Amino acid sequence: MQVVIYSRKLKEKDIPYVQNLFDELYEKGINAFVFAPYKEQLVEKIRFKTDIGSFDGYTDFKVKKIDFFITLGGDGTIMDATTIVRDSKVPIIGLNLGRLGFLASIEKQRIREIIHLLKAGRFSIVERQMLKLDSNYPLFGDIPFALNEFTLVKRDTSSMIRIHTYINGAYLNTFWSDGLILATPTGSTAYSLSCGGPIVFPGSGNFVLTAVAPHNLNVRPIVLPDSSTITFEVEGRAENFLCTLDSRTETITSAYKLAVSRNNFPIHLVQLQNTRFVETLRSKMGWGKDNRN
Repeated sequence: MQVVIYSRKLKEKDIPYVQNLFDELYEKGINAFVFAPYKEQLVEKIRFKTDIGSFDGYTDFKVKKIDFFITLGGDGTIMDATTIVRDSKVPIIGLNLGRLGFLASIEKQRIREIIHLLKAGRFSIVERQMLKLDSNYPLFGDIPFALNEFTLVKRDTSSMIRIHTYINGAYLNTFWSDGLILATPTGSTAYSLSCGGPIVFPGSGNFVLTAVAPHNLNVRPIVLPDSSTITFEVEGRAENFLCTLDSRTETITSAYKLAVSRNNFPIHLVQLQNTRFVETLRSKMGWGKDNRN
């Protein structure tokens, strides 16, 4: 078995857990490659009991047989990982070194258990659909997709913007607001949720359209089938606006015509047999925690 270890940054408080991970991989005879920029941070902090290879990016999947892509961090780290994994079909395992994690739901205290379950084959793989952005001008290079959400938002402290929105070519509404979010079911527990959007279960086959601080008080979040193509035109007093895919941002103008649809490939996530979305949801949302109980 061969795995890739990926993270953004090694924090001092996480060193014992990272060390534990590499020790467990060694004990179980699992060969590890480390994302090259992260490996540079580990060299003087982590004791390796065997040679550790480097992993440079997406093209390495063509020359290395990788079974799992292990991320260390939070949900943002997994979203970064999707831009590397892409359509390789390599499953992602999210070990949570962050705070609130719906995707990186495996807590760092369970590293030994996780490696044992992986080696024993006691897990399942679930698909998470993504969205794809098309534009009349180039945007986001060769990674124009997102796991969580696409957004159009105003810049800085500029006045509200107007976003003309169409579904399969039919005019829906012009949103007067600070911005607009189109989220996948995975992203329904992220930015969309903080703006009043509904929680949608993975696999529901939906998009969620949520306005950010709408000026029209009768505007409400909308759930759409993910077979839809949603197109946008944006205008406002400012010349530039922000367009995002997950945590990646590009600056656009009113000349841009944008269309969002379901991506042509999903991302695969490892799910442990004793971990389900309902348990993660109840735990992360703090449901049932009441001083009266």
